[in-house]
Amino acid sequence: MLWLSACGLGGSESGAGACPPVVEYSRAEQVQAAVEVDALPEGAVVVRMLADYAVMREQARVCE
Repeated sequence: MLWLSACGLGGSESGAGACPPVVEYSRAEQVQAAVEVDALPEGAVVVRMLADYAVMREQARVCE
């Protein structure tokens, strides 16, 4: 239940504060991250987690 209640903290109304901020990363940071992800072992769970994070970032962008 704690997980569900955390989702409701922003309220149901739209407006200021309803959308999470999207952190911008420099091109150099993106390149470094790609190199680091490529170095991960096959099947690393963090790769799936990063894919989920990418979806959440896109949702936050649309929300703005």
